[in-house]
Amino acid sequence: MKKDIVILGAGYAGMMTSVKLQKKLSVNEANITLVNKHDYHYQSTWLHEVSAGTIDPNQCKIDIKDVVNTNKVNLVIDSVVEINPEEKKVKLENSELSYDILVICLGFQAATFGIPGIEEHAFTVENISTSLLIREHIEYNFAKYQESEEKDQSLLNIVVGGGGFTGVEVVGELANKLPKLCEEYHIDKNLVRIFNIDGSPTVLNGFDPELVEYAMNSLESRGVEFINGSILKEVREDGITYETDGEQFDIPTRTAIWAAGVRANEIVEASGLETNRGKVPVTPEMRAPGHDDIFVVGDCALVMDEETGRPFPPTAQIALQQAPVVAHNVEALVKDGELEPFEANLLGSVASLGHDDAIGVILNGKKIFGWKATVMKKIIDNRYLIKLGGLGLLFKKGKFKIFY
Repeated sequence: MKKDIVILGAGYAGMMTSVKLQKKLSVNEANITLVNKHDYHYQSTWLHEVSAGTIDPNQCKIDIKDVVNTNKVNLVIDSVVEINPEEKKVKLENSELSYDILVICLGFQAATFGIPGIEEHAFTVENISTSLLIREHIEYNFAKYQESEEKDQSLLNIVVGGGGFTGVEVVGELANKLPKLCEEYHIDKNLVRIFNIDGSPTVLNGFDPELVEYAMNSLESRGVEFINGSILKEVREDGITYETDGEQFDIPTRTAIWAAGVRANEIVEASGLETNRGKVPVTPEMRAPGHDDIFVVGDCALVMDEETGRPFPPTAQIALQQAPVVAHNVEALVKDGELEPFEANLLGSVASLGHDDAIGVILNGKKIFGWKATVMKKIIDNRYLIKLGGLGLLFKKGKFKIFY
């Protein structure tokens, strides 16, 4: 009897799992269904560029049907509402699916840590829509400032909460974009202020100190103001409050961007599966404990790094390494084959500081920065496109300009 395989989410993990499975299983062996809210996949590692307006949002959107063979994979455009492991069903907004094998790739959502006002007044870099809101909101504020007589400084102050990868990449892209915006709206660029607030003593916590120093110097030279060792206490419509050494300070702003934390999709935690801080502590084969028919991949999976004793970070690199293993193991369940464990192979990481600057650690701990890191960042982006959809997708969506 054919197995019903359901894949939830078309992020990095979901897309790569689907592409691998459509090659491994014939329509006579399994019914494969991919569920996603939209008919497109987007590259979340490019969203900081969409937020700043330095790339067209269509460049980071990939039509699912361009890479997923819908003759082999049934594409359902709908939102997941509930996962019921006991009944082996998934409830969607408009229908319900039964499964024999379930692959959960539902991605992340912003973690607000209960800070007042974030949900109501802060922007997040979660998807294309939220990123476009940031871009349009900043341009609206610049236009409003230029046209108003009061010259409200809060319209030109931008506060980014979080000094991790996302926060740093957002301020880097904004620092490069704002001079052009100032020219368009006839605003003195010295009036625009970009603040980055983080609770750690430095940004990019855990990154090589020499590269962190380079990153901060590069960004500060372009006007970014770092407020480290500080906690964001409240976000309001017209400002934020942060605390340093027990003393509170206010920054008037109409643009607060929250990039300080993510959590696994809350649907997973509500499913009854075993979770640890919202993530499923998967078995070596990437299965949910006690549920041999459920695989969890990407942001929703908790995988421990035995060398450090800490979980692997929820990165695209890890998700893309997990997906082929899960595809193999799903095939093994269908064909009574042998499952294999996931073994991470960290190849390094590169953080963008704007379109013409970056830092990174690659290969055997080799440190790179400046144009070399920028080139490496684009190579990484293009490599994913090749792995997902071949040269055709690369030529259609790839990044070929080194500086622009």
